[in-house]
Amino acid sequence: MRLRVWALLLALGLAAAPLPPGTTTSAAAPAAPDIDVVRANEQTRAFLKAQMTERRIPALQVAVVVEGRVVMSEAYGVANIEQQIAATRQTLFPINSATKSFTGVAIMQLVEAGQVDLEAPISRYLDGLPESWRAIRVRQLLAHTSGLPNIVDENGLVGGGSEAEAWAKVQTLPMDAAPGSGFAYNQTNYVLLARIIQKASGQPFDQFFAERQFKPASMTRARFGDGYDIVPGRVSVYIRQRAGRLDGVYHWIDDIPPSTRAGAGLYTTADELAQWIIALEDGRLLAKKASLERLWRADTLNDGKPNIWAMGWPILGGTSRRAVGGIGGGRSAFFVYPDDDVAVIVMTNMVGANPQNMIDTIASYYITPARR
Repeated sequence: MRLRVWALLLALGLAAAPLPPGTTTSAAAPAAPDIDVVRANEQTRAFLKAQMTERRIPALQVAVVVEGRVVMSEAYGVANIEQQIAATRQTLFPINSATKSFTGVAIMQLVEAGQVDLEAPISRYLDGLPESWRAIRVRQLLAHTSGLPNIVDENGLVGGGSEAEAWAKVQTLPMDAAPGSGFAYNQTNYVLLARIIQKASGQPFDQFFAERQFKPASMTRARFGDGYDIVPGRVSVYIRQRAGRLDGVYHWIDDIPPSTRAGAGLYTTADELAQWIIALEDGRLLAKKASLERLWRADTLNDGKPNIWAMGWPILGGTSRRAVGGIGGGRSAFFVYPDDDVAVIVMTNMVGANPQNMIDTIASYYITPARR
């Protein structure tokens, strides 16, 4: 997505300021306390507070799910530096590209309902596509192997105009590669998936998400938007960047046009993501175990090799155990460890905090030898 950095310079060092009193909020202790979980929570708390200081992160939420229950949920720091507003467990954070995992679930729900076939050409569901696009399979959109030209570039929407102009422009561009020949991260894929969801369900994708995922997972605060929309209760997002001779903290504004939000536009909380993961694993979102397995299984390229993405979910490398999840905007991430019944969510409001690099350490505190 095109991201605009606005020139509101804040005082040096504010993002690294000590946590104000009262800016840590915690979930209640587990109903049946486990000494290993208590110790793991203490390790997580200490690790994250050290990371916040080192990476100059103003605010952070964390939630940990073990064996289908939330064993830790806390918030630290300030959601808004200027006003010194404390982050709480109810503060909304953008998850950016991790929204794609929700789109994967939505498509699998339509597969279960017999309304979408992963192997079908996208022309079965969408009319008026360029000839070179018509044979692309639905699963290739989810797995970023479509070979399509990208509707966004380093300057934003291609063509520099409106959403309609960008959609018209991208359809005139040549294919980047043959479908299924390789992985290339691409926002056009998720613009098309949003249209498939609407065509198959008869609802806009955001309404379908709200009814079929947010409601059963009790995600009452989740909503779509970007940095220009009015979103009550959300964090302010920041970036550290040099400007002339001053090294300071600036506001960061996400520019995510509505047609692209199935790939990047969701605001929610770590608590809600934890409840969503629990609902996904206990059958409230997908009725069939085989559907969940397909959701998280690496797709296959034309040469038979496994792709690095599953159905809207990246297959996470560099982890100690098998993991899938979502990563967004260099500031929010969640990992699910299917073989260990553990999930970890970390959300921040600092671009470049890269919490995906923290999560495997946190997970190691909860993946005990008994569960290996």
